[in-house]
Amino acid sequence: MNKKQNRREHLLSLGTLIGGSALIGSPSRANDAAPALPAGADSSQLIYISPLKKDASESTCQAEVWFMRDGDDLYVVTQSDAWRARAIGRGLDVAKVWVGDVGVWSRNPEYRELPFVLTRASLVDDPALHTSMLEKFGTKYTDEWPVWGPRWAKGLADGSRVMIRYRLA
Repeated sequence: MNKKQNRREHLLSLGTLIGGSALIGSPSRANDAAPALPAGADSSQLIYISPLKKDASESTCQAEVWFMRDGDDLYVVTQSDAWRARAIGRGLDVAKVWVGDVGVWSRNPEYRELPFVLTRASLVDDPALHTSMLEKFGTKYTDEWPVWGPRWAKGLADGSRVMIRYRLA
């Protein structure tokens, strides 16, 4: 393990609280709070995502995206060539996720003041889970779903889109 990998792993396993959010990979102890999504995860229409680089700094690629919560997992559908999808393939599976809705991230830097969690991202290849999650997206984004639902379903089927799970540890 090189020095940068060692630093990243160290940062991810500290088990301390930063900004009110637990780091992933923290050891469980009786008096430590388990990582949890911020309360806004149930009502927000958007989350803001930044993959973390190997040195644990934020990527310059950030985005506000629609999401669906299922337990403590957050699901996103994105283009297969989007940086957040490509980062996973490059081993950059840790992402910072801010929960809330302040509009387009590039015009509203106050998203950085929203509660956040660190997550591990993975691609979801299960067609049954795709179908299930798309149905849930449709109940959350009802006005936009007649346009986006078929696009996402087609894209997941033809590989032009991927589903990403952001999971708390």
